[in-house]
Amino acid sequence: MRNELPMEPNKKRAAGSITAAGVILEVQAAVLSQEGLAQSAASLANELAKAQRCDRVTVGWLERGAIRVIATSHGAEFDRRHALFEKIGAAMDESIEQATTIVLPPEDASSLSVTLAHSEVHALLGGGVCTVPLVDAGRAVGAITLERAGEVFSRTDVAFSEDVACLLAPLLELKRKSQRAFLRVALDDWRASATRIAGSARAGTRLASLAVVAVAAAMFVPVSYHVSAPARLEGFIQRIVAAPIDGFLEQVNVRPGDKVHADEIIAELSQRDLQTERAKRQSELTQEENLYGAALARSDRTQLVIHHAKAAEAQAQLTLVNNHIQRAQIRAPFDGVVIKGDLSQSLGAPVQRGEVLMTLAPDERFRVIVEVDERDVGQLRTGLPGRLAIAATPGETHGFRVSRILPMAVAGEGRNYFEVEGVFDTPGNMLRPGMRGVAKVATGERSVLWIATHRAIEWLRLVTWSLGV
Repeated sequence: MRNELPMEPNKKRAAGSITAAGVILEVQAAVLSQEGLAQSAASLANELAKAQRCDRVTVGWLERGAIRVIATSHGAEFDRRHALFEKIGAAMDESIEQATTIVLPPEDASSLSVTLAHSEVHALLGGGVCTVPLVDAGRAVGAITLERAGEVFSRTDVAFSEDVACLLAPLLELKRKSQRAFLRVALDDWRASATRIAGSARAGTRLASLAVVAVAAAMFVPVSYHVSAPARLEGFIQRIVAAPIDGFLEQVNVRPGDKVHADEIIAELSQRDLQTERAKRQSELTQEENLYGAALARSDRTQLVIHHAKAAEAQAQLTLVNNHIQRAQIRAPFDGVVIKGDLSQSLGAPVQRGEVLMTLAPDERFRVIVEVDERDVGQLRTGLPGRLAIAATPGETHGFRVSRILPMAVAGEGRNYFEVEGVFDTPGNMLRPGMRGVAKVATGERSVLWIATHRAIEWLRLVTWSLGV
């Protein structure tokens, strides 16, 4: 059996360095394979947790002077507002403010670093906590916090984590810059240019020229244009409940906002006069039937025909009265909600046949009516998407699509507008007929210059036409 010679110390260090470099390259490759900052940070957290045998690795990014947690290891769903991540964010701030790596418990007992926030994180798992700042071009951009349960971080572990942070911080910063919006990129480039020329002799003139050029260029940038207008909610189907007969209102069982079911009694008219009328007609029918029987017994054909006709007339009148009694109970035509007609304060009031008592609408289907100004209606067509914000819940919007544009203008509130109907994609639970709000319909992309000037240009064209120019 061949004896293995012990490796010399310098060869051991070289082998360890090669192994660490290989792991760092693997972590770098995993980060580069992702697109956005959050995905790259999550990949970094997972790879670093595996390489360092950590129970949790958290990545935070510096935004407007404060750390915001953007990723954690093991693919866990997290809420950055949770108390745990608030403590970890405080530990990251502690490390960035002191511009140093903080390890708890420290190997060097003489360390003068402040570790109050790290002590709170350390109390969660025990073991060890290590926070390494992420630095790009001499500027802190974020931090990584590593946690272990039951095991502390050695100098080698800390050095490896610092190497990973030093190498990958610029890559993460590039990922962040690549996903910025167009206007944000333009603003950052303008700031960089202004910084470069600020020290020159003609810095003021150049800066003003640069600002003018930037504004002029931004005026031609296409942006999404929305037509905004007041809107209201209506039931997809609205049914008027009218008085079926003349009478007096005796009982009301529902009020606006109440849900009703099909064939449910929602109101009743007084039946006292109808009951009296029915008794009268019943008596007449009985009398004519008796006279008809007497004529039949006498074989008096003339009286037989007369009383038979009168009995039929009395039966018809009785049937009519019975129908009126049944219709005195007003029933809901379908399942829905009462949106108009509070009759609770009108008990005993007379009503006439055909008089509108209530308005019902289905409570699960709605339509939005957008009151579009006549100057904007030409830009709309069926199928365009829109969003509706209700005054009752302004923080929540509801998506809809334009289904119909009514061709008749409506004059109201000192302006002419067209009613544009829309159907909801997924109606919310808080929607009710009669609610009002503001709707925005996306009409496509327009330049900033067109958005800023089209009102004035259209007014000028109309004035020019009216003057005959």
